Amino acid sequence: MSALTWIALASLAAWAWLLLGQGLFWRTDIRLPPRGAPADGAWPTVAIVVPARDEAQVLPMSLPSLLEQDYPGRAVVFLIDDGSTDGTAKTARVLAANCERGLPLVVASPGALEPGWTGKLWAVRHGITLARAQLAPEYLLLTDADIAHEPDSLRELVCAARSRDLDLVSQMARLRVETVWERLIVPAFVYFFAQLYPFRWVNRPGARTAAAAGGCVLLRTDAAERARVPESIRQSVIDDVALARVVKRAGRGPTARGAGASAGAPGVPGGRAAGGRVWLGLAERVDSVRPYPHPRELWRMVSRSAYAQLRHNPALLALTVVGLAVVYLAPPVAVGVGAWRGERVTWLVGGLAWAVMAGTFLPMLRYYRQSLWWAPLLPLMAALYLLMTVDSAIQHYRGRGAAWKGRTYARPEAAP
Repeated sequence: MSALTWIALASLAAWAWLLLGQGLFWRTDIRLPPRGAPADGAWPTVAIVVPARDEAQVLPMSLPSLLEQDYPGRAVVFLIDDGSTDGTAKTARVLAANCERGLPLVVASPGALEPGWTGKLWAVRHGITLARAQLAPEYLLLTDADIAHEPDSLRELVCAARSRDLDLVSQMARLRVETVWERLIVPAFVYFFAQLYPFRWVNRPGARTAAAAGGCVLLRTDAAERARVPESIRQSVIDDVALARVVKRAGRGPTARGAGASAGAPGVPGGRAAGGRVWLGLAERVDSVRPYPHPRELWRMVSRSAYAQLRHNPALLALTVVGLAVVYLAPPVAVGVGAWRGERVTWLVGGLAWAVMAGTFLPMLRYYRQSLWWAPLLPLMAALYLLMTVDSAIQHYRGRGAAWKGRTYARPEAAP
């Protein structure tokens, strides 16, 4: 057999593993778990913390959805304007004034960014500090300025957290898919994220895999305190994954509710669970309203953090490039070359690997309500992500890596 045939066989073997052995990452049925209202009728106090930097364009589509939350308990929205120059704070105040029966809104500024912090986490720190001083909340809802919530979103998140005794509940907001480029990039973005962090593994108590989606995170306040959030992750560019990791590692305190707190966890005296309980799934009623009309904006969304995901490690970058090429690009190449050369085994193996690959992408396309004809184009999408990852490394070594909204962040160990 030719070398290309062996490569196609390696790709097929990889897809057999990904199909069955990678936590069924391709399925899209992980939604908010079964839940109910608090049995005692006492709804916990929640602080909604929204870090915002130059978000005046999207706030009219997102902030009213937070102010109009149908939540039976006490909740306050803290919008932290991180040095905006487009009138973000003024826009937020006007929207709150026009909201007849909305939640209270507090608009504040975190002050000048201190060295060693990313801008978003610096704003989150200020929001949490304000919330603790003014509200003493039991939960923190950390949500981005471009995320719109249905009126029952907060209520359902709290019900899930209380019913399932979770320290962190996160939903991956449904991103916008209207332009051709959004259709080409966005579903694949969520697909690749789920492949890296299979939701079933994330949600398994005691599992090492941890991840969250930064646009919508409900966090128990005492869990945040035990994990020293956000101080412990202040340099993280991929802050949502870092947040889930420190919450899982921090363990659980005696105030945790449910079976993990009362009946005791196996092998852990005093009812203390071995780690914080984290849940991640796809959202049904939480949506991103940020438009990406030009491909360069989508490109930057991915490339700004891709090399950070690889821990700025050239060896991991090389392995990633080779892996993407073998797993995603080899099958269509084997089909084309095998058909041209008349090598039946080559194109059959390549075709089978390509078919399995496309099949795993179908559920994500259905979730995003896109045509299933996009599925065979997954190798093209993978090629784009490969180029974005390489570009991320190039920009890093040019001193422009992890740049976002006028700021460039050093790799964590180099930060002051």
